[in-house]
Amino acid sequence: MDNDLYAGPRQGSAHRRALATEAVHAGRDDLAGLGLHAPPIDLSTTYPSYDSRAEAARIDAFAADGVVDDGPPVYARLGNPTVARFETALARLEGTESAVAFASGMAALTAVLLVRGGAGLRHVVAVRPLYGCSDHLLTAGALGTEVTWVDPAGIADAIRPDTGLVMVESPANPTLAELDLRAVAHSCGTVPLLADNTFATPVLQRPAESGARLVLHSATKFLGGHGDVMGGVVACDEKFARQLRQVRFATGGVLHPLAGYLLLRGLSTLPVRVRAASATAAELARRLSADPRVTRVHYPRIGGAMIAFETAGDPHEVIGAVRLVTPAVSLGSVDSLIQHPASISHRIVDATDRRDAGVSDRLLRLSVGLEDVEDLWADLDVALGRPGGGGAGVRGEEREVREVRVPE
Repeated sequence: MDNDLYAGPRQGSAHRRALATEAVHAGRDDLAGLGLHAPPIDLSTTYPSYDSRAEAARIDAFAADGVVDDGPPVYARLGNPTVARFETALARLEGTESAVAFASGMAALTAVLLVRGGAGLRHVVAVRPLYGCSDHLLTAGALGTEVTWVDPAGIADAIRPDTGLVMVESPANPTLAELDLRAVAHSCGTVPLLADNTFATPVLQRPAESGARLVLHSATKFLGGHGDVMGGVVACDEKFARQLRQVRFATGGVLHPLAGYLLLRGLSTLPVRVRAASATAAELARRLSADPRVTRVHYPRIGGAMIAFETAGDPHEVIGAVRLVTPAVSLGSVDSLIQHPASISHRIVDATDRRDAGVSDRLLRLSVGLEDVEDLWADLDVALGRPGGGGAGVRGEEREVREVRVPE
């Protein structure tokens, strides 16, 4: 996808701005009029109101329809101006009417499931792999959900009268498997499609343009981009956003204003970070594909900063041997991170289901940061061990090499 496609309308203008411009300016359009350059941080938990009748009417409107008007804030659990700036910006980047932010990506997914469950639509059709905790939340049925796992071709046949949601992740965590989101959305019919866009970000794809009604992000990852903020967000139409705000108010899964500020700041560099990390990741994927110590490389056709690869030898020895790359959970930071999904992010998924979804015990997931490609390769080269020797040496398995490219 063209990374400079228009991402949303400019307020008060018909001019169509590029994604890079929106990333810098969305959510900040009013700053000059306020005499400010940097967005303010509003840390208030409550706000004064001398018209209790009007405030009661506004609270009633929110309780009935989830409406948030342009009046003064009431209470932090109802909404916060700093968080609202981030929501506005993310919606513009994803090309949706609205976005609703939460304390984490899992809180955001929970809110979606509660909205659909509250309407009596507790059945979910889902495609593996998903992020391990998303998989577990659906499978465990803790929110009263029932899940049917299918291949993409089986989505339409799996939909029932009580199906409230179809959930996919593309590129998927951790195998980076890609789906034709437009075809998937067509298979959903009138059932909302929820696409987890955490790995791709709106820089590489915008699922709403392919028919997804809901776009989920763990904002902790690329949107924040620096490993210092946790959050989640759902980009969607305003009708669904109102329901999500009601759930957020009732359950308390609110995003802290400081986190909202950091996420808005993170968006301003998102296109630059994703493109730079993607170029490095593509080069590393090329080298790994040609390396006899690696049996398989997964790298998405749309590009991105994520690589998954399967080692010929013991992947745990690779984890223990890196020095520049950080062995840690999470992803999307300015520094590179590596982890073993079968032990960490997808440990909670049943082992058979995990392997059937392509998450092998030799798979490593690498989140590529902004370091120099030669420094990263030097670290990986040492960590992989000597070919034919110790460490993650060659075991002679059949290798699968995929062509990789730098996204344009």
